[in-house]
Amino acid sequence: MKLNHINLGVTDVPAAVEIFERFFGLKQAEGMPRNDNMTFLHDDDGSLISVFKSKDVSYPKVFHIGFLQDTPEQVRAVHAQLTAGGHQVQAPYENHGRLTFYFNTPVGFIIEVESFMG
Repeated sequence: MKLNHINLGVTDVPAAVEIFERFFGLKQAEGMPRNDNMTFLHDDDGSLISVFKSKDVSYPKVFHIGFLQDTPEQVRAVHAQLTAGGHQVQAPYENHGRLTFYFNTPVGFIIEVESFMG
């Protein structure tokens, strides 16, 4: 079985798209709509994230999207890119054999970036 898609409600579709494309390498899904109310992005494995504008975005505290990196250095690089991009992001830390950090996006959801250590 393979994950097909995740649907996210966000307060600002273009801002969410900019985060996914600029910092996480997602790309516009070919043949799918892209506008200020919705868009569809895919990762390198073809999993789809659909992003829809929503006035009231409220996810449970434990909800987040995780991006796995190959190395701890890549985790640090993503952190540096987000920080250089003007985002407030907690510093990466070690947790159960992983280097990880969480990013509270300005559009209503949380992203975790992590890599296994050594």
